[in-house]
Amino acid sequence: MTTWRPHPHIRVVAIGLHWRDGRLLAAEVRDDAGRIKGVRPLGGEIEFGESWRAALVREFNEELGIDVTITGEPLMLENIFVHEGSTGHEVMFITEVAFPDGAFAGRDHIDFREDNGIEIVARWFDLADLDVDGGPSLYPTGLKGLLRGA
Repeated sequence: MTTWRPHPHIRVVAIGLHWRDGRLLAAEVRDDAGRIKGVRPLGGEIEFGESWRAALVREFNEELGIDVTITGEPLMLENIFVHEGSTGHEVMFITEVAFPDGAFAGRDHIDFREDNGIEIVARWFDLADLDVDGGPSLYPTGLKGLLRGA
């Protein structure tokens, strides 16, 4: 199993919020033992000279092989976190995205690989099941509150 650690510098990332029947598409985040500790919407790092919009479209194309449409203005969030004892720091552009008609219809999960070869599973989650006792956390921390307008 490949272990993941946060980058040792501030990253600027773009993540997309895709909804199906009121449920949010998010990728599983695992600890070093392989247990699901949380979930995070899809997206990734913005490359030098690239706009956040272009980065978001590129990331979905690389990860899922589809061209998304950005349908909203971005929320901004600074995310300072600790994963397996290592600190990460991100500045995030977070916005709603639409999939092409029929993309992943009838599927309850999507399997894909990150650039580093890590296998990822993404599923649609009800926000009510996230950030509660016995349920996975929604990352970045504070996103659920932003989505609920808190």
